[in-house]
Amino acid sequence: MKEFFPQIPYVRYEGAKSYNPFAFRHYDPERVILGKPMREHLRFAMSYWHTMCADGTDMFGVGTNVKTYGESDPMEIAKAKAYAAFEFMDKLSIDYFCFHDRDIAPEGRTLGESCERLDIISDLIAELMREHSKKVLWGTANCFGNPRYMHGAGTAPNADVFAFAAAQIKKALDVTIKLGGQGYVYWGGREGYETLLNTDMALELDNLAFLLKLTSDYARKKGFRGDFYIEPKPKEPTKHQYDFDAATVCGFLAKHGLDKDFRLNIEANHATLAGHTFEHELCVARVNGAFGSIDANQGDMLLGWDTDQFPTNVYDTTLCMLEVLRAGGFTNGGLNFDAKVRRGSFTWEDVALGYIAGMDAFALGLIKAAEIIEDGRLDTFLKERYSSYSTGIGKKISDRTVTLDELDAYARELGDITTNISGRQEYLESIVNDILFGERS
Repeated sequence: MKEFFPQIPYVRYEGAKSYNPFAFRHYDPERVILGKPMREHLRFAMSYWHTMCADGTDMFGVGTNVKTYGESDPMEIAKAKAYAAFEFMDKLSIDYFCFHDRDIAPEGRTLGESCERLDIISDLIAELMREHSKKVLWGTANCFGNPRYMHGAGTAPNADVFAFAAAQIKKALDVTIKLGGQGYVYWGGREGYETLLNTDMALELDNLAFLLKLTSDYARKKGFRGDFYIEPKPKEPTKHQYDFDAATVCGFLAKHGLDKDFRLNIEANHATLAGHTFEHELCVARVNGAFGSIDANQGDMLLGWDTDQFPTNVYDTTLCMLEVLRAGGFTNGGLNFDAKVRRGSFTWEDVALGYIAGMDAFALGLIKAAEIIEDGRLDTFLKERYSSYSTGIGKKISDRTVTLDELDAYARELGDITTNISGRQEYLESIVNDILFGERS
């Protein structure tokens, strides 16, 4: 069998003192953290679209990394790409992958031809999955790239486009189920609007909810037992995205009765674009019972678009993994590297090094998040800060047994409230710094 990446060795754990760029310094797959191996905590996934498809093309220039894998015919490229993908995952010790339908098989002239191509390539991928012991974290449909989706898919003003999107999603669900996918993402790439002057928002939102219900019910009837995910994103490509952030999506799902069957796929870069922190979005999903999966990347605070950089900020990965651990860990989700190297990092070695950097950053984040939990000072502070709700009137508030008249009578006896408890933000931040960088004997 042809080797696509002879320049990339099999990457192994060598420890923090290693200077080998093609080695993990923090990701030790079998190391046990809080009773579970790192491999199971992190559930790393390769993104098929960025890793195997994206060639560095941007709005100002053509690609800088050729990704035709020595072929010219679209279907032969797709087949070679599949072989290359599994070689890449083997060399990086990645257990899962995520895909759009159009990532793995080229779109045909008709919907029928597109479905036939998906059948051929997904048969090959199924064989490769068995051979290489890989799994699908989640699948999805690209209902945003083709010009037919210029005004959206489920929110399109054209009923024919809605019907086409429904059929495309149906097939993508079939393929995800066929490959044993543990989740399915509905990414509303163009589900939004530019101006209300030409938009019936109520109709568009109701149609989107109907599409989600229709297709998710179909998947359940087909035996799918994984998670359905919505991925919040505030802007780009449209000015107003309907899935702006985690709170917006949770409200939408609750209004349309979808909250019992849908969870959130949170992306770090999308949180940045929404003006939130990564951990904020994860916390909102967690406290609403909607935490599902993560697109692991980072954005650039100086740029106003989705840069999808490999995650290297250990503060972010630590606070992310702290939320994941507080949520009880992943169920069907994981850490999908929805990340790409910069356009000037154009070699396959660069792609591998990007993954190594991201995997190590999240492994270190997991280690440090576990240390924060074991240290206990943050949890102790939180318990003490809200201790007034464990006795007296606070206990009644917590138990929801107090009346408004009781609160009124109690407040009248208080007089002026002249004391409060400090939030001690700076002290808590110093604890995090101490755990991340402090010397321990």
